[in-house]
Amino acid sequence: MPIGRKLIAARSRDLLSYAAGRYASPYLRSSLATLIHSARGGGAGITRAHAVQNPPHPFSFRDFRLFWIARLATTLAQNGMVVVIGWQVYDIARASMAPRDAALWLGLIGLAQFLPLFALTLVTGWAADRLDRRVIVRLCLGAQLICAAALGTLTHAGQMSLTPLFVVAIVLGIARAFYAPAQNALGPNLVPREILPRAIALGAIASRSGAIAGPAVGGYLYALAPFAPYAFDALLFALAFFCVMLIRPVAVTAMSRQLHPWRQMLEGLHYIRRNRVVLGAISLDLFAVLLGGATAMLPIYARDILHVGAAGLGALRAAPAVGALVSALWFTYRPLRSDIGVKMLMAVAIYGVATVVFGLSRMMPLSLICLAVLGAADMLSVYVRQSLIQMSTPDEMRGRVGAVSTMFVSASNELGEAESGFLAALIGPVAAVVLGGGGAVVMAVLWARAFPELREARNFDLPK
Repeated sequence: MPIGRKLIAARSRDLLSYAAGRYASPYLRSSLATLIHSARGGGAGITRAHAVQNPPHPFSFRDFRLFWIARLATTLAQNGMVVVIGWQVYDIARASMAPRDAALWLGLIGLAQFLPLFALTLVTGWAADRLDRRVIVRLCLGAQLICAAALGTLTHAGQMSLTPLFVVAIVLGIARAFYAPAQNALGPNLVPREILPRAIALGAIASRSGAIAGPAVGGYLYALAPFAPYAFDALLFALAFFCVMLIRPVAVTAMSRQLHPWRQMLEGLHYIRRNRVVLGAISLDLFAVLLGGATAMLPIYARDILHVGAAGLGALRAAPAVGALVSALWFTYRPLRSDIGVKMLMAVAIYGVATVVFGLSRMMPLSLICLAVLGAADMLSVYVRQSLIQMSTPDEMRGRVGAVSTMFVSASNELGEAESGFLAALIGPVAAVVLGGGGAVVMAVLWARAFPELREARNFDLPK
């Protein structure tokens, strides 16, 4: 190389080094450092060292970007449908019933969504480990798209009643039973293991962002035109379907074919039973949210206690997700690295206290703050549980273990809504919410004693 060209190349490398050190973000510095080292003739060993110290961002992987967009769109649509279905069930029931009797129907709609998930847990997990996870996700998105279109058509025609709402709730329960374990197991296949906790936090951001915007958009669109939220949700499901169609095939570890399919289905249960930390985290989340869940009562609070209507219901449903989103954003920059068990126990206790205060509140601003706090606390619990499962579970078992976890989560949500509805019918909605929040605090104390392994858990590096 002529002397002039050598001098220009050296000056360019020096300028690039200065820019990388002074102005670039951590991820850009990592990329520039690798480029500079390659320009200087460095070997692959040092390049790999840079990659370990400065891992790539999950969004640098094309398939993960598509997966994230699909997850965001799906969560937006699902939460938009949930808030509108709940409002329609309660509104139709209140036309001929007292508030306590109408609350019972809210409990039943939650039960209708949970029972298919409970019945199909072992099958859905086995399917996620045995079949192409992308295909399962596509089929489930297509089924939910059809449900949204059907409800929108019936609402627009003025033929909505409790019967189609419950039929669709059951179909949605079946679709989501297959969707959740396949979707959760697909994500870790799209990024390297070293950045999986950050990818989990980004996935939580998509979920919580959808949970924030979905109810609010659903409430406002319903106030504009009752069929509009269903039409919008159908478009979102179509977008998610298109994104998943573009995800390329992934290499998945095949499960052993030496075991009978029934025994293969039970392996997820056996794994969770053996891993006391994962068992403690999942069961704590189950019982805490089961007892402390106030979301089923939000239509009652919006209409008969806080008097804020359908638009206010959207804000109430979005408030927990706002707090959760703030937590998830924090974890993308500062992932938990120590004392994960103690922090989870403390978060559950805070969740219960915030639920009690919300139950007693008669002011909309205070109610929104309490819901945001309990959402942030719940996000920490979700983050710990999902990271424990994804980091410590072999890929060939992620579907089955994830299905059991999904069943526990759904039990804490849908079954929790049913429990809240039934309890509100007996003692009133305020007493039900306050009693449930106190129960969540008690659960945190009991689990700290019953699962010392959880209390002593320091990080996510558990043996497989």
